[in-house]
Amino acid sequence: MFGKRAQDPAPTTIFRSDRICRVNGEFYFNTREGTQEGPFASREAAEREIKAYIARMQVSVPSQLNATSLVELNPPPGA
Repeated sequence: MFGKRAQDPAPTTIFRSDRICRVNGEFYFNTREGTQEGPFASREAAEREIKAYIARMQVSVPSQLNATSLVELNPPPGA
C-alpha cells in the first residue's frame, strides 16, 4: 500500500501486518510506537484494547502538541 500518514514527511510504502500475536496462550498486540501491550485472555479482548489504545493515542497526541506549543510561546524565565 502506498500512502502518507500525517507524521510522514513524504508518501511511502506502508506494510500492513497483524498486530496481535499469541505467546504461551496469551494475546498481545504491537504498537507503532514499538511497545507490546498485553497480556489479554482472548483475541477479542486484545482487539477491544487496540481500539481503546488508538482512541487514547488520538487524544494524547493533540494534547502533547498543544503543550509543546504553549511552552514555545511562553518559554520559562531565563530560557
